Amino acid sequence: MISEEQFHKEIELIIANAIREDVGDGDHSSLACIPKDAMGKAKLLVKDQGVIAGVAFAKQVFSHIDKDMKVETRIEDGAQVKYGDIVFYVEGASQSILKAERLVLNAMQRMSAIATKTKTFVDLLEGTGTKILDTRKTTPGIRALEKWAVKIGGGENHRFALYDMIMLKDNHIDFAGGITKAIHKTKDYLKATGRDLKIIVEARSLDEIKEILQAEGVYRILIDNFNYEDTRTAVKLIGDTCLTESSGGINEKTLRLYAECGVDYISSGALTHSVYNMDLSLKAVE
Repeated sequence: MISEEQFHKEIELIIANAIREDVGDGDHSSLACIPKDAMGKAKLLVKDQGVIAGVAFAKQVFSHIDKDMKVETRIEDGAQVKYGDIVFYVEGASQSILKAERLVLNAMQRMSAIATKTKTFVDLLEGTGTKILDTRKTTPGIRALEKWAVKIGGGENHRFALYDMIMLKDNHIDFAGGITKAIHKTKDYLKATGRDLKIIVEARSLDEIKEILQAEGVYRILIDNFNYEDTRTAVKLIGDTCLTESSGGINEKTLRLYAECGVDYISSGALTHSVYNMDLSLKAVE
């Protein structure tokens, strides 16, 4: 996984790029009709229900735009919210509040939706010992925000990107000439480059699992698109040799059934690619 320092850099890049995209050479709507020295106050109003996420990010946005803005937090990240709740108040230059408004709302609406869906999955897994993972199926440019939201919702992060873990999927295996060749080439590559990266290998059948088990040094086996019976068989075959992960179209109806097969993890792209934004508003306080 990426370091805290790398993660913070990703967040800073997201903020800088989003402001560049949205503000450009100036928020001319505000510049045209609001005096530079005008002060204001606004509240983050919830018009939905679920798990709130992005409060800490919003504070970073406000600080980036104007270090003199003050935020009074009423509800923290990870809390359940309902219609009418006020998450925070922000006070400062009116122009600065308006400059930050859309970035804060866009981010928090999406992050809250992801956190809410993740919490639903976490609750469905309660008592099984299986943990929910996100994937790389994220919105280009804001992956750090979406993976942050998964954590807020109680899930765990899979690899962040292509550079922090080795994951040999079906295409890698086929292009490399098979599972055994792919694993051996990977080990040679890691040794030659001096990299210390965990190796995950995808299996499409029980025979492929047996082949993976003949190689040492695999961190986790991805049991992809297996039915329940074959998943249970796979888990028994793997035993304590390495960790196990189920994936492939697993949803709220099938999640617990796969967990009850004994896998350590279930990964779901739906946590980040199939959510509906939470309805939030930033309203001026008179």
